[in-house]
Amino acid sequence: MKRLVELLGKKILNLFSEAGLIFLLFLETIRQSFKRPLKLERIFDQMEFIGVRSLFVVVLVSTFTGMVLALQTYTGFRRFSAESMVGAVVALSLCRELGPVLTSIMVTARAGSAMAAEIGTMRVTEQIDALVVMAVNPIKYLVVPRVIASILVVPILTVISDFTGIVGGYLVGVKVLNINSGVYINRTLDLLEISDIYNGLLKSVIFGLLLSIIGCYKGYYTKGGARGVGKATTEAVVLACVVIFVADYVLTAFLF
Repeated sequence: MKRLVELLGKKILNLFSEAGLIFLLFLETIRQSFKRPLKLERIFDQMEFIGVRSLFVVVLVSTFTGMVLALQTYTGFRRFSAESMVGAVVALSLCRELGPVLTSIMVTARAGSAMAAEIGTMRVTEQIDALVVMAVNPIKYLVVPRVIASILVVPILTVISDFTGIVGGYLVGVKVLNINSGVYINRTLDLLEISDIYNGLLKSVIFGLLLSIIGCYKGYYTKGGARGVGKATTEAVVLACVVIFVADYVLTAFLF
């Protein structure tokens, strides 16, 4: 029993220690973001890597998510003769929840893992130490561009995700399930409010910040050689996904 309590205590202390380090990295990132010069070319490079290269997988996932939503909601609503509500439910689900969350998860899996792996490799090969020797702040050089790029591109990807998901739901609802096109569109426009879209975009901004900070943190504090890089990459993806889901609940409770 004593050993179990000690083990639990160590886990809790490690959790708070890690949360504190992430918060300190976040504060230092903010401080370095306002220091000149701000290397815009590095930010644009990261926007291309995080945003453009994630576009295909985001569009693919969101389209099929909208299509599946249309199928599932139609099956349930048909029992109550409420098939006209399918489009509204698909649009609300995507704009409020699934668009921001799925986009962030896909970006985490593709780009967040790459952040941890790249920075972690630089850490174990002492390239970060070399930056310090050359009087280059590693937070400003490595972390700031990735965080700013994530905050900018994840909302853009979310807008694209929402749109393609709604289109996918429309194609299934109208072309496959034979719901009247006018009714489908009108019910969607009646129930979908602009605040639903704005709040979803606010979520995506916060998710972009979280996934980038966690990915950079895991990479920046990597140790243990090549094995440590692999461990840091895995932990970055798992931790970011868990934090995104927790943050999604908290934000939903306050926003809606």
